Amino acid sequence: MVARWLLRDAPALVLAAAVFATWAEEPEQALPKVSPGNVGEIVVEAPEPRYVAPTLRDRIGRIWAPVLINDQGPFRLVLDTGATSSAVSAKVAATLGLPPEANSSVNLRGVTGTRVVPTIKVDSIVVGDLELHSKRVPIIYDALGGADGILGTEGLQDKRLFIDFRHDKIRISRSHADPPQPGFLTVPVQIVGGLLLVADVKIGAVHAKAIIDTGGQGTLANEAFRDALVRHLKSADIAADEVTGATMDVQRGDRVITPPIELGGVTIRGAHFTAGDLYIFQHWKMTKEPAVLIGMDVLGRLDTLIIDYKRRELQVKLRDD
Repeated sequence: MVARWLLRDAPALVLAAAVFATWAEEPEQALPKVSPGNVGEIVVEAPEPRYVAPTLRDRIGRIWAPVLINDQGPFRLVLDTGATSSAVSAKVAATLGLPPEANSSVNLRGVTGTRVVPTIKVDSIVVGDLELHSKRVPIIYDALGGADGILGTEGLQDKRLFIDFRHDKIRISRSHADPPQPGFLTVPVQIVGGLLLVADVKIGAVHAKAIIDTGGQGTLANEAFRDALVRHLKSADIAADEVTGATMDVQRGDRVITPPIELGGVTIRGAHFTAGDLYIFQHWKMTKEPAVLIGMDVLGRLDTLIIDYKRRELQVKLRDD
């Protein structure tokens, strides 16, 4: 796969998950209501990891992890299983006292395009049992909802991620290949490229490959998926949409109300997809067959999500309500 560093002057960093959707033609009253409990969750002051809602409009949450960089922090980085490497904001670089390296940039690949960005050299990145040393880290323009940066998949190949959405907890530890506990469903995944998680999914009558993307605000689909699904939908179920990626490039798409999503033994209803000829699916060569990128609008409906890279599976606990 293509999710890797390329050995040339401007290597490629895939930040597939950094995506923001704006619904151009959907009426405001059709958007989900926000309960008073969600107000004030945008800014995270505590050092604990948080599952936060960056906007009141769509109630999309992200997984915040407290990360030490060069023994400073903790900084609030978004856990992003769709990114091949970590990245930080310009503010973090300034706090660390690290100016961008001269003649050292990377080609940042997002959902909608690419952009060359500067880098800094850090001595260490530490959170839980994850330790990375002597790394070049890109500086990104938008750190996803006000976070300090992105925590990518580098170094997670033998790790277990425990994410408790209900209680706002995250734990990164070494995997001991433990089987799921009672009450958890298992979803097998393939691990490709830069530790990209790919599962088989069925949405209505359409079978597709699904990338599990904890950094993505919204769930995306390629044109092949849209074409396979649209014949089963009414015109009222489709609205014009725009997608803005980490590189700030904008692409058009169609926002679609989807049938139930069946992911292993998990069924999720009432989701929306933005489908189109998006750059990231072209880059991954996933254009001919239906493919989707499942973001936090879907994953955040779970009670608990465990990603065990060593076992190559997701362990999922559904919400009771």
